[in-house]
Amino acid sequence: MKLQQITKTELAKRMHTSRAALNRLLDEEDPSLTLTTLASAAAALGKKVNIALAA
Repeated sequence: MKLQQITKTELAKRMHTSRAALNRLLDEEDPSLTLTTLASAAAALGKKVNIALAA
């Protein structure tokens, strides 16, 4: 967000969610983060998420 100079309000708008939901996403103490939400945030920033399971 800092590199792209995007505010929380703008990111929430791009994700089609509320700013309160975005605040939960950004809260390191909130355990409710889902992969879907993470992927949505990444897409809103022009990025994508890659997940790999390692042995």
